[in-house]
Formats: sequence, C-alpha cells, structure tokens
Amino acid sequence: MDRIVPAEWAPHRAMWLGFPSHGELWEDDLTPAQAEVAALARALAGPGGERVRLLTGTPEGEAAARALLAGVSGVEIVPGRFGDIWLRDTGPIFVRVGGTLEARAFRFNGWGGKYLLEHDDTVADQIATASGAPLARTEAVLEGGAIDHDGFGTVLTTAQCLLNPNRNPGWTEAEAERVLAQALGARKVLWLGDGLKNDHTDGHVDNLARFVAPGVVACPVAFGKDDPNAEAYDDAARRLSAMTDARGERLKVVRIPSPGFVDDGEGEYVPASHMNFIVANRAVVCPIYETQASRFALEALRGLFPDRAVIGLPSTAVLTGGGSFHCITQQEPA
Repeated sequence: MDRIVPAEWAPHRAMWLGFPSHGELWEDDLTPAQAEVAALARALAGPGGERVRLLTGTPEGEAAARALLAGVSGVEIVPGRFGDIWLRDTGPIFVRVGGTLEARAFRFNGWGGKYLLEHDDTVADQIATASGAPLARTEAVLEGGAIDHDGFGTVLTTAQCLLNPNRNPGWTEAEAERVLAQALGARKVLWLGDGLKNDHTDGHVDNLARFVAPGVVACPVAFGKDDPNAEAYDDAARRLSAMTDARGERLKVVRIPSPGFVDDGEGEYVPASHMNFIVANRAVVCPIYETQASRFALEALRGLFPDRAVIGLPSTAVLTGGGSFHCITQQEPA
C-alpha cells in the first residue's frame, strides 16, 4: 500500500511540543527554557492556528506549564513521561498509509549512545496512544530530525548522521534507502555531507537544510568571517543545486543567513541555526539570536512563506539543551 510522510506545510490536526520538566538536566536554564517554550506554545496556538498538545515529563513540569499557560486557548497540557523534550527525535513520525494515518516508531538510542535517559524510548507509544493513530515499529535507529520531507517521497538527510556507525553499524546508502522506503514511503533520498559543528546529533539535517515548498530547499549562507560552518553550508548548497527531487524536478536552492558565531557565554560555539524553524498551519516560527543575521533570516522566510505569518522567538535557553524549536515539536497531520 502506498505510504507517504506529508510535508510539514500540509495541514495539521495537532502540534506536539515538549515542555522542559527536569531540573536536574536544565539546572539554571530550566526557568528561562520553560518561558521560551511557553512563548512558542502561545505563538503556535495563536497566530500559528495549531491545536498544541504540550507534553510534560514530570508532575513539577506539569505544574509549571499550567502556571505559565493558564487561560491560553488552544493549548492542551498532556501529562506524560520522557527523558527530555526532544520529541522530534523520540516521538513517532506520522505516515499516511492509504487513507489511514499511522505513527511510525523507530528505535531511539540517545543520539548514538550519548544521552540515554529513562522514558525516552516510550515517547512514541505515548503520542501514538494520545493521537489515536496505530503504532508501527521499525527496528532501525533513526531520529526525526535526521530527515526532512517534501510530501512527494523525497527525503533529505546527511551521511554524517544516517550512516554513522553509532546508530546502525554497517549501514550503507542503499540499506538506509531501503529502510526509509519501506517505513516512510521514501521514493528518493538526497544525501548531504556534514552538519553543524558541535552538534551532538551528529549532523541532523533540520539544522542544515529544509524543504520549504515542492522543489525548493533552504540552507544557510555563512554570516560573518568567523562562522564555523561556512564550508558545510556551501557544500550543502553545491550538492543541492545539482539534485532533482522524486518527481524529477531540479531543486531550487535558497540561501538564508546563518546566525553566525553564537557562543555559550564562555567562548565556545553552540550549533544555533535558523533552519530549526517550525511550519505551523498559519505561521512559521523561527529561533532567533542576538545577532543582526536573525532579522535578515526572518525577512527571507517571509518571502518563502507569503501565506503564513513569520515569527521570530528567542531560543537561547532551549539551545543550552542542544536543540531548538523544530527539535522539540512533532506535527500530527490532519
């Protein structure tokens, strides 16, 4: 039976969002991270036109979420259990199989064994149960942030992540493509090289390049002479410009300014990316940073999504955990 992962810009029934709930993980960043996620929930539920299903991981997290979002229409707090908030990677990927929506669960191994946290391997079950979608399992290790979809069966990924031996030892491009075709209906896989430096996900593509429309891919252009990812950005753009999608159409590549060098306050680069935006029903919400490049990135996104509001929100505290808005969300297609 034909199966396909709908594009992110297709209509959603709900948007799942993880809420920072563990003080021992977030430490001093817990309260500011909770405030940033609450702001994201408001934007998604308001101008974004989403039914936000906010998954909390502890009773303390639930209490904080209810206090921050009391009276906000369109936000449903769903008490649950998780190791941390990265639902893009621990939750299911929703696949349309004929006329049925299926939740597809892959194995999650803590990004190659780096962060193995209790309950992360149960998140896909929790979301599938709450959504009412049947759950189908695939034994391969895969995180949702490692792939991006155009709704026609084209999948965008990086070899650095998907072929990393810390996920599926011995995987080749052919084996990965076979699994993606069987589980997600992939008709063509587009392979990029390396992702961002200091990214514990080993180069997730949702920090590097994203489909923004059929046949159109956005990827960064370096901002500032000290941008540590200039070479990776240019390599991705060169590869993409020579590629065609599953329909046989040549890709159009749009370059969007990166945030440049963003540090952790102690001079160490952190993998900030404007590519980690989330496409909601009526808006696009993009992480922004204290750099002029964010203003330019928002203007570029407005040109790419003229039918949606484009909203920039700070993601500094969330980024201390290793990701941003796309990483902590998962759309449930309509």
